[in-house]
Amino acid sequence: MHVKELFDLTGQVAIVTGGGRGLGEQFATGLAEAGAHVIVCSRKLESCESVSEKIKELGVESLAIQCDITNQEDVKNVVDTVIAQFGKIDIVVNNSGATWGSKVEEMPLEAWQKVLQTNVTGTFLMAQEAGKHMIHAKKGKIINIASVAGFGGSHPEYMNSIGYNTSKGAVITFTKDLAVKWGQHNIQVNAIAPGFFPTKMAAMTMREGRDYFLEQTPLKRFGTDVDLKGAAVFLASRASDYVTGDVLVVDGGLLAT
Repeated sequence: MHVKELFDLTGQVAIVTGGGRGLGEQFATGLAEAGAHVIVCSRKLESCESVSEKIKELGVESLAIQCDITNQEDVKNVVDTVIAQFGKIDIVVNNSGATWGSKVEEMPLEAWQKVLQTNVTGTFLMAQEAGKHMIHAKKGKIINIASVAGFGGSHPEYMNSIGYNTSKGAVITFTKDLAVKWGQHNIQVNAIAPGFFPTKMAAMTMREGRDYFLEQTPLKRFGTDVDLKGAAVFLASRASDYVTGDVLVVDGGLLAT
């Protein structure tokens, strides 16, 4: 098989959660540019519709669906809608996320629960529901969005987000365990761990710790709106058929220091 065919997603059907802005939009656009039909879902339907219209201009099909990733019925509705229209689900990008900045000793319980519910339980629910159809089809690609914050502690002055860090560590372990569980079904489960990208969710952290994080990053820059596209297409395509349970770090070298 020619290498261009390995990365070709023509005719594949992908769900991207949290696809209405930020990294989710980048993932959705990258998959569409590679030929996939992309379903964009998040709590804010209007932003999903905007991204979906842009995706259609690339010559593929797209749907925008409102979905609270922590609500099992919402998740089931997304999957049922996709199956009804396309008959299959080839790719899932679990990107929806939440964070909360607070000192550990001051973090409200409800904030902790919200972050874990969104980042961990939401990832589980979508993987579980879409995975049922992947198991039946004997193939599938699940890409969970972790973070470099999930690999260890972070400086309390610049990133006081123990709930977020904990949740992303859980996503990494979930990815590895699910890969082992579902490898028998020819389903590849991997994660992407981004470094610092200028999204709305990361804006305050990056603003307050700009010099510190740049100093720690060998490439001396933050991620851009194209730096994650290739990683997503690789893990969604046949090029990664023998890769599972892995975490692809895209951080400008931050974790290497």
